[in-house]
Amino acid sequence: MASMEHGHEVAWLLELAVNPGQFDAVWALMEEMVAATGAEPGALGYAWFVGEENRTVALYERYADSAAVVAHMTTFGERFAPRFLAAMVPTRLTVFGDPSEEARQTVAGLNPTYLGFLGGFPAR
Repeated sequence: MASMEHGHEVAWLLELAVNPGQFDAVWALMEEMVAATGAEPGALGYAWFVGEENRTVALYERYADSAAVVAHMTTFGERFAPRFLAAMVPTRLTVFGDPSEEARQTVAGLNPTYLGFLGGFPAR
């Protein structure tokens, strides 16, 4: 994997298919999860996007380091996972950066693709 010249930041794009009739539940989850994640130390960015006819959702998440990823995924598992997975089905997870083995284990069930930093500059 290429060197991560701009630190230990970890980001990902999670794509999901919304289960039929579940968009209202997705909306409610989004509001709760944005508030919760916004209060987490090390959460640098957290944005939800929706596709046509509310059939797909994508989450773009950025964390300062692997410890912040582990903390986020612990909170997710404790507070949101059952409702999240009842409303949507993950279809693809692309992880950017070089997360620790512990951080990788938190998303392993989603069969992620890992992309290491090649070049550029951090978000401003």
